[in-house]
Amino acid sequence: MVDKPFDFYRAVSEELDPEKLQKKFLSALLDLQNVERGSIWVRSERGYTCIEAVGAQSENIKSMTIGFGQSSIVGWVIENGKMTVAEAGKDGRHFWQAERKIDVKSKLILCFPLFLKSGEVYGAVQIIDTSAGGNRLNLERSYLDLLQQLIDIGSIALSNSLVFSKQAQENLKLKQTLEAIGDPGVMVGRSAALLAVRKRAAEYARTDFPVLITGESGSGKELLAREIHRLSGRSGGPFLAQNCSCIPDTLLESELFGYEKGAFTGALKTNPGLFESANGGTVFLDEIGDMPLQLQARILRVLQDGEIKPIGNARPRKVNVRIISATNRDLQSEIVRENFREDLFYRLNVLPLHVPALRERPQDIPLLLDHFLSREALRLGTARKRFSEDALNFLLEYEWPGNVRELENFVKYIIVITPGEIVVREDLSNHFIRTVPCRLEQKPPPDEGANGANSAGNGSFFDGCSWEELERRYVLHLLEKNKWNITRAAKEAGVNRSTFDSRMKKLNIRK
Repeated sequence: MVDKPFDFYRAVSEELDPEKLQKKFLSALLDLQNVERGSIWVRSERGYTCIEAVGAQSENIKSMTIGFGQSSIVGWVIENGKMTVAEAGKDGRHFWQAERKIDVKSKLILCFPLFLKSGEVYGAVQIIDTSAGGNRLNLERSYLDLLQQLIDIGSIALSNSLVFSKQAQENLKLKQTLEAIGDPGVMVGRSAALLAVRKRAAEYARTDFPVLITGESGSGKELLAREIHRLSGRSGGPFLAQNCSCIPDTLLESELFGYEKGAFTGALKTNPGLFESANGGTVFLDEIGDMPLQLQARILRVLQDGEIKPIGNARPRKVNVRIISATNRDLQSEIVRENFREDLFYRLNVLPLHVPALRERPQDIPLLLDHFLSREALRLGTARKRFSEDALNFLLEYEWPGNVRELENFVKYIIVITPGEIVVREDLSNHFIRTVPCRLEQKPPPDEGANGANSAGNGSFFDGCSWEELERRYVLHLLEKNKWNITRAAKEAGVNRSTFDSRMKKLNIRK
């Protein structure tokens, strides 16, 4: 007997997991009284709920709730805060319905209250004698006092464990929420158009076939590609992305296929390409429509044979990758213009997927605004702003030509320049005027009357535009016309790529 209290204390002091602690706590008490059935009950919203039970057919007791209006021994102990001994079947407080599905019935019940540190009762523990004579329980006063002291220690440990578990669950939910808010890869929206796309993406994820995602710039094509990868059997492997329009042709080749040491000037060491680095995972080729023709043939080889040849190495290497590609171009029109290989198009377009523009799903705009406001407030550690009704109505009517990317950047801007917590309609004016500083609208032709020679100068479309604004609009026009292919835009402007790229940087133009 001397060692049992110490064993009990050690059992309840070394465990933080509430389920394990409950079972250890209850089993130790049953061992002290040499009986085999017991249960732990706590006050809940609907009554008194059993959170742990030990003994034959105890699964019939666990999770049971006794209503506040029903007579029960645990209810009496919890409400009165006193220990009691009750003879089953004879004591009016006994809730006999709890044992309806249990073969061996209770004979004698010993029930103790469970206290918090504050002295408040939050539950009760039952120790049950099921022997034929009901004479196993030690009911000596000194022994019961010792038990109460041990239970007081155990009840505080148990309550701390429950609080710890609840906080851990809340922290986990908070962590998951924060990760969702902070994750740039989450697709936000409940519109029928977006839900249909996500459903199709989930179906595509079950296969390894190539996917071709089409849609306007900024609509979320890469996010959709990441979701397909996340839902696929390759989710444990890498997801590597490459934009095919933002780097020179020769560099793109080395980035995709890699190179051997000494293959060209500056190749000081062997470097694996994107396809080799993504082995076992997914390669996302963004703006595939801007890929040069000579590289398109090499991509076709990867799709057909699963092989690559690094620059400077004549021996092919096997790679196991899934290719997801995306474009904002009409590839079939590019085929007609001989800018894109027809055979590659059919290899890439096995599973087509179109992302709707933001203007086609305006019901998602409030959700996206709320998502970006919450995310940026979290990142900046500031109070979350919200839009007034007038401001929100304006944003709902705006067409968002830059789609979700434009909306995201707008939120970053507006939360910085708006001093108050509420963004009103007037706060929006500066942003939307700033985004289109010079419209260059052509004026009506001058009247061919007597003053016709002078009227052209009075209504010029250059009025109100600075030299920098004119240059900026011209550069943006060429980029939009050429789908942000810098090489093609520079060619149309009649300058080399480096000069055009330099002007973009000076004008602070980025895709």
